[in-house]
Amino acid sequence: MKWLSAFVLSALLAAVGPARAETQLTFYYPIAVGGPLTKVIDGYARQFEQEHPGIKVSPIYAGNYDDARIRALAALKAGQSAPLSVLYSIDLYELIEQDVIVAWDDVATAPEDKAWLKVFYPALMMNGTYKGKVYGIPFQRSTIVLYWNKEAFKEAGLDPEKPPANWTEMAQMAAKLVKKDAAGNVTRWGVMVPSTGYPYWMFQAFARQNGQDLMNRDGNRTNYAHPDVIAALQYWRDLGARHKVMPEGTVEWGTLRQAFTEGKTAMMWHTTGNLTAVKDTAKFPFGVAMLPASKQRGSPTGGGNFYLFKKTTPEERKAALAFVKWITAPERAADWSMATGYVATRPDAYNTPKLKAYAANFPQAVVARDQFEFATPELSTFQTGRVRKLLDDAIQAALTGQKSPADALKAAQAEADKLLKPYR
Repeated sequence: MKWLSAFVLSALLAAVGPARAETQLTFYYPIAVGGPLTKVIDGYARQFEQEHPGIKVSPIYAGNYDDARIRALAALKAGQSAPLSVLYSIDLYELIEQDVIVAWDDVATAPEDKAWLKVFYPALMMNGTYKGKVYGIPFQRSTIVLYWNKEAFKEAGLDPEKPPANWTEMAQMAAKLVKKDAAGNVTRWGVMVPSTGYPYWMFQAFARQNGQDLMNRDGNRTNYAHPDVIAALQYWRDLGARHKVMPEGTVEWGTLRQAFTEGKTAMMWHTTGNLTAVKDTAKFPFGVAMLPASKQRGSPTGGGNFYLFKKTTPEERKAALAFVKWITAPERAADWSMATGYVATRPDAYNTPKLKAYAANFPQAVVARDQFEFATPELSTFQTGRVRKLLDDAIQAALTGQKSPADALKAAQAEADKLLKPYR
């Protein structure tokens, strides 16, 4: 009878078939601002797994955007690539030049998938599209906004519901908001704009407001030395050196949110990705507004996109598409925006009942989205890292008084021309 039992067992196993292999979907994820981002992403991963048996999602938190890019590319070279990564939207040209990513159009081939590629805000797609193909799906995206302390405005005799609408008003209001102790030391600045971490990004806003973009759409020319761009850097420098409403020199990106919530500055320029963290920690009423205008309003978009690496199996590509479609669905996009302050990347997310109700009670949540009307793509070119560093160094040199804005930007433009000439 033993042979019969063995025969029956073999027959049953054959009927069931081999166990379905689990698809491992690992992705790098950068943490660029404060707030409970890892907890939110981990929660999404677990929820997706429950709804999609057979796919295991494993986020790898890789520091800031530069750290994430370095780790992802190093893993590729070592043959240990993750199929997917959230990287800078501005990494597009570098990733294409290194031939390490695949266009989502090549994977999203079903009619409903092709339609999905068109649901995102056009302003957010500009940094993810190259020669008509979509390489980056917007996820952790932002614009720069103005935060202001309504309590400080009221104390200074300003209308707490009226932020500065233009550069002149910002300098004038900031002067009234500066607070000093008996010894003449500043205890509260009028305004702070961060100049470490991502100085080029902040400067893009100044340049855009003064009527200029810093690069062309082909990624092979920069516009650093235009007179209006130079004037924009001069204004930024003057806020500290001439008007004395901002610390002279550099302002730290990483500590500015805390400085604002602790009342050390009455206004700050910062990413909308800090909105929820400010909401949760500020002990005073605060407002959020579009950035002030010079010749026009303006802000660059910012943040990260989902990229799909070429060294992936068909199963990994299928799993990656399923996950990215799921995590960018209207309900998740709405939830993500409420949990973090980043913008929901598609218009229909703002029509979900929960985000409509949230925005009705907290209108600050839609300012960054409304600013898309005046947005420009974040600085991205071929040789992005080197071209961007030229601008960062020029900004630092001007703000610290080592060079005039004109000399710093003209030198940066000359070097950028050398780097980009082969791509024209």
